[in-house]
Amino acid sequence: MLVRSSYTAGAGDPPPIPSARLGSADAPVRTLLLWVRTGAAHVRRDDGPVLRLGAGEGAWIPADGWAEREIITEPGTVAFPLWPHADVGAWGLTELTRFDVPSGWQDWLIQLFNLQVTPFSGHGYSPEAIAELLRRPGSRSPTPVEVGRNPSSEGFASPPMPRAPGARTVAEELTRDPALDLTVEQWASRVLSSPRTLRRDFLADTGLTFEQWRLLCRLGAAVEFLAAGYHVDQVAARVGFASRNGLTRAFKGRFGLTPHEFGRELSARPGARGLTQRTAAARETDDLIRMMRKTDTPAAPEMLPAASTPSHTNDIHVLSWMYRGSGYLDIGDQRYERERGVATWIPAEMEHVTGLRENSVSLPLGNASTGDLQLTAPLQVRFSPAWDDYLMFCSISARSGLRPDDHDPRHILDLFAEQVAAQRALSVPMPTNPRARAVAMECLRRIGESGGTHAVDVGAEIHRAFRDETGMTLGRWRYAARMRIARDLLAGGAPPSAVARRIGYAHLPTFSAAFSRFHGLSPRDYQQRESERNR
Repeated sequence: MLVRSSYTAGAGDPPPIPSARLGSADAPVRTLLLWVRTGAAHVRRDDGPVLRLGAGEGAWIPADGWAEREIITEPGTVAFPLWPHADVGAWGLTELTRFDVPSGWQDWLIQLFNLQVTPFSGHGYSPEAIAELLRRPGSRSPTPVEVGRNPSSEGFASPPMPRAPGARTVAEELTRDPALDLTVEQWASRVLSSPRTLRRDFLADTGLTFEQWRLLCRLGAAVEFLAAGYHVDQVAARVGFASRNGLTRAFKGRFGLTPHEFGRELSARPGARGLTQRTAAARETDDLIRMMRKTDTPAAPEMLPAASTPSHTNDIHVLSWMYRGSGYLDIGDQRYERERGVATWIPAEMEHVTGLRENSVSLPLGNASTGDLQLTAPLQVRFSPAWDDYLMFCSISARSGLRPDDHDPRHILDLFAEQVAAQRALSVPMPTNPRARAVAMECLRRIGESGGTHAVDVGAEIHRAFRDETGMTLGRWRYAARMRIARDLLAGGAPPSAVARRIGYAHLPTFSAAFSRFHGLSPRDYQQRESERNR
């Protein structure tokens, strides 16, 4: 079932963007690329001079040569911290370098940030052709066969992701950058775990030790780079092997052929070569290095191709915003369209696939625990383009160490509630009296609280304003607001039981009776009618 987003732009201006800071303790000791989209940022290393970057400028900050590193942004600034792959030190710049970012590169850098902090992947090559090559007779089984597991399961796919939060965070970072060479002890410290717990979680959730899992992750990335035409020496460095020989031994041990043999046979198979998200980003990062060296000005890269996440679940609610283009969210047999400007709460514990169409960019805005937000179906709202910079700032604060000193991860909940309330106001006539309108907005914000909207204490002036300006008493207006919001949620595909809870009804029969009185048909009948209309 296709569920189209039909929300109009949220009202109001975004809040001001505060100053933010990234210190040495807030990020791994790695090469950092900082790009200022708007505003200004100051970069300091040890006691050296401060480097000021304006809008459209970037800085390459090498991993070596400093003990303390600090980045401070001025109010109103959106600056993206980007961490190139760990192997970049061998071929990147060795000095702090300021450079200009051409306008054609800017959306690509935003997409690069997204790929660093989300599980998106996409293929511009034929994985089937590569898998066929790696499955040929004589290839070795890539992973130990577990009891009850089909021994024909192919190891070409990415290794299974652990479910435990700390282990999953480590796995996601290694998936994005397999060349990271931290010890188990260092990883455990980064995710606030212990080495013993981290090892236990990898083994329990994946059937693999941490070292086995990391090896499979690196070999999977090696396949991508070889398919993209990289030389074996380059591949070894990019995926975390100390030498070409180390990669060759591991690759042959898994697949039964050397990387060189794999590349040669792949060349003979039509359609097998091409770029994945990872290798496309690597190629364009190479171009970025050339641009910073000022040896030439590479042409602006094309946007990365269509991308999607694997089918997965989260143990928290995740808020994702479409900055450019369009995408979709698949849950079961329902597809929720994600258009430009639409932010979507993806419910926890629901298996789903998130996709981006070609030339599209999305960004995660934040998370919410199941205790902070009660959500049984996706919740969407559209932000106008005036919010772009502020929402990018929210994404950076949520997914990197560059954030205000008083950063509160829960602030995104309040922000989203304001937008939802403004959007809901379009479903019912609103009073123009400022005090009455404030009461109406408070009712809309608390629409999901059982009896919560009746707790708003108002005087005779407010009641009179509702009667005169909306044609309804305040009580009737509350009822109409709930029923019209329920109508929109049902038309969007939400089940009646979820809609009942969303608008503050504790019991489905009570909601069904109220809906039938207002609309003249039951919630299920209304939903069926709307579904037939949209076919």
